[in-house]
Amino acid sequence: MSKPIYIIEEKKLRRNLSVIQDVARRADVEIILAFKAFALWKTFPIIRQYIGSTTASSLSEARLAYEEFGAKAHTFSPAYTDDEIDQIVGCSSHLTFNSLSQYQRYHDRVRGKASIGLRVNPEYSEVETLLYNPCAPGTRFGVSADKLPRQLPPDIEGFHCHCHCESGADVLQRTLRHIEEKFGPWFKQLKWLNLGGGHLMTRKDYDVELLVSILNGLHERYPWLKIILEPGSAFAWQTGPLVSHVVDVVEDKGIRTAILDVSFTCHMPDCLEMPYHPEVRGAKLVEQNDNPQQTDNPQQNEAPQQTETTSGAYRLGGNSCLSGDFMGSWIFDHELLVGEEVIFEDMIHYTTVKTNMFNGITHPSIGMLHQDGTLEVLREYGYEDYCSRMD
Repeated sequence: MSKPIYIIEEKKLRRNLSVIQDVARRADVEIILAFKAFALWKTFPIIRQYIGSTTASSLSEARLAYEEFGAKAHTFSPAYTDDEIDQIVGCSSHLTFNSLSQYQRYHDRVRGKASIGLRVNPEYSEVETLLYNPCAPGTRFGVSADKLPRQLPPDIEGFHCHCHCESGADVLQRTLRHIEEKFGPWFKQLKWLNLGGGHLMTRKDYDVELLVSILNGLHERYPWLKIILEPGSAFAWQTGPLVSHVVDVVEDKGIRTAILDVSFTCHMPDCLEMPYHPEVRGAKLVEQNDNPQQTDNPQQNEAPQQTETTSGAYRLGGNSCLSGDFMGSWIFDHELLVGEEVIFEDMIHYTTVKTNMFNGITHPSIGMLHQDGTLEVLREYGYEDYCSRMD
């Protein structure tokens, strides 16, 4: 039985990059890669053929941009610290502050070295999952319009706002009305406007023509503003799977669980946080409301009875000690056997940057399927990687 592996497909990555490059050219905007969603640096030689910059949210990401991508980062962090700010500035072309107090504390150390921006909160977002909604009431992100001075400090050159999560162009169209209504009075004082991430322009049903039209319209209204977008998911959207294997099949209270050599909490955390259900190749999801979290009601913690609909279904279980490390239930067209593959589709964006080594679970390798059909293993993980986290 082979080891688990993430496989990024070069052909699909280049397809996404071509779409992104075309939008940037036609709409005269800068589209940059957000490392929070995809930071596989061994693909940077390919990505640099299509775009010229990236966005960072920490010192490590800023260094990755400068040292591995070869260009200074557009950097935003909710809070900079005394011991890191100077190093971050050295790796950044643009640096955005999350609050006026952070600006006051550090802008003298940034001025003249990077273009200074301020994150603003338009108090409008259509992101329904609160965990991912940056404009939810009580948010810790950005400055609302009522807190801004009429005249901005002269070294603030841009606004940064982030309101989307895997959203369509129609959402941007509606969101822009709120952004312009609340912050338009300050635009004449700015040089650039960063519209953040969540613009899923490489999704099959995304209206690219509407996006280009919206951005060109923005240029017509504010021709002096440089427009920046920093999607994360769009770059690695549907570029490859996570290949796992069945290790065992167990049953309790009529529920069969196929235990895999991967973990949801370690390798696919969005499946528990959102929860998000990826597609499983060759299987059909038959239970949408499976919640791995226990409740305070013992009766609600009892296993559901199998029905005719779910007969033959498998819950997919991870191999960590977390009780809720599972996702399901799924129906396959055959009985699952130990050693066979279970393939989770679209597992490159966000997933590869969120993995952890809880329980010391064996980490999946990372491979690239080149356009000529050859599979190159870019990285394998072992005991030394687990130990290094404790150094």
